Amino acid sequence: MSDSATIAYFSMEIALADDIPTYSGGLGVLAGDTVRSAADGGLPMVAVSLVHRQGCCRQHLDARGQQTESPMPWQPEALLIEEAVRVQLNLEGRTVTVRAWRHPVVGQNGGSVAVLLLDTDLPENAEPDRRITDQLYGGDERYRLRQEAVLGIGGVRMLRALGHTAVRRFHMNEGHAALLVLELGHEEMRRRGLATVTREVAQAVRPLCVFTTHTPVRAGHDQFPLRLVREVITTYGDAFNERAIEFCLDNVLNMTYLALDNSHFVNGVAKRHGEVSQHMFAQYKIDSITNGVHAAFWTAPSIQALFDRHITAWRTDNASLRYALGIPNHELWAAHEAAKESLVSLVNERTRANFFRHVFTIGFARRATAYKRGDLLFRDVQRLAALNRAAGPIQVVYAGKAHPRDEGGKDLIRRIFGHIEALRGQVSIVYLEDYDMALARRMVAGVDLWLNTPQPPLEASGTSGMKAAMNGVPQLSMLDGWWIEGCIEGVTGWAIGVDGATDGNGYADDRDADAQSLYNKLETVILPLYYRDQERYVDVMKNAIALNGSFFNTERMVDQYVRKAYLA
Repeated sequence: MSDSATIAYFSMEIALADDIPTYSGGLGVLAGDTVRSAADGGLPMVAVSLVHRQGCCRQHLDARGQQTESPMPWQPEALLIEEAVRVQLNLEGRTVTVRAWRHPVVGQNGGSVAVLLLDTDLPENAEPDRRITDQLYGGDERYRLRQEAVLGIGGVRMLRALGHTAVRRFHMNEGHAALLVLELGHEEMRRRGLATVTREVAQAVRPLCVFTTHTPVRAGHDQFPLRLVREVITTYGDAFNERAIEFCLDNVLNMTYLALDNSHFVNGVAKRHGEVSQHMFAQYKIDSITNGVHAAFWTAPSIQALFDRHITAWRTDNASLRYALGIPNHELWAAHEAAKESLVSLVNERTRANFFRHVFTIGFARRATAYKRGDLLFRDVQRLAALNRAAGPIQVVYAGKAHPRDEGGKDLIRRIFGHIEALRGQVSIVYLEDYDMALARRMVAGVDLWLNTPQPPLEASGTSGMKAAMNGVPQLSMLDGWWIEGCIEGVTGWAIGVDGATDGNGYADDRDADAQSLYNKLETVILPLYYRDQERYVDVMKNAIALNGSFFNTERMVDQYVRKAYLA
């Protein structure tokens, strides 16, 4: 990538490689896939994030499912390229120097996007400031605000110092980077020789900014008290303290509103999520661009080899995956069995659970938090055990971390462990520790069915089921997020809850009804199909690739951003 980048993509987390732990979950994985597809398409993009020297957290689970965490330290010096330039900003009255580490992401056609990971661990900084870029989503709200200042304000300054003077769009992947609009406004004020923000300054900034909101859940929208903002953001001097109240509502800086107020294009990450977001933020125009996944990154080696034989252009033309309908069933089944064998071997190695390749295998791997309802499968354990005996044996693979401060999520993991123990000897279930991208690639390709059970309408999009579909693994899910668009009942997968209780919006709100719907689909539809009509099950697998894999990919997603947000 040259210095002619016209799109700057900002994300607090980004999943680049297995040995670079600069991500926590779906937001970072999406960012990584976005950059990969931008590189595939030769898009003039540069990405900005933080180096997170201590990573997010390594998960440790004891025999009862009690989660503890430890840091995931890594050495950017050994893996990345250090940029020579330095930039500075003022936080809490102290000068903070920032450097950048560059990671080039090379695309399928040889294009490249530079990812800049900002780092404050420099000897000239005060000790507290050296730690700002250490831990992803760590510390108190003061620590988080300083991080977001380095990302947003320091990120713009770093781009300018590296020669990126022609950036036409600054894309904020969630509100963590929203302070960049202050820096862009400050730049415009200097250009105009102004001492205060004017309508003309705001009008100059707004066309530069794009904002993607990712969640209807309150915890996903960072808020900081005005008092703290004035104490921490000292980079603009006393004039900033006088103006800070202008972008604070009720003496609170809401990063989502800061981004909404200053972006010419705002979108949710699925059609339904766009509608939910429009309802939440009624005074703004909210569009939608449904998420996707990077096809070549998330397909198992055996599936890649299968596509290479039958769909030669699939890596650079994801839409051609629709031709998966022409793949012979026995070849797809053989490729899937190879991916399943890889997962079964991993499960047995880690847990000694004695999983078998011929047993129907369900996968569930999400961040452990209450609204994702990871324990819905165990709502009626007697029913689960009975269908396992009557319809055919099942085995289940769980994975997922709870945020270190999410006690509800940690309690959810403990409850799942309790159910696993109660079902021991009846249903084989494991919970794999320390979920990461490497494990995710094995799971989404190696299970026979992907399970997703969020409480609608709180699932903004969800991309794990897209990764499964890319590998020919159908999904059984609540009709929420992307699955509203991707589910053709009995063709690409199956829906939970459509035969249960609903509220006025058509959302299932009865966990007992949702669980019974889940059991009914397994017992009367999915398991009989898998065990007694394998050809038909493989047809569903092919449809998952041809209808969902060909569309729910970041190649299509990035193209939509180009047309609707970057060039508009």
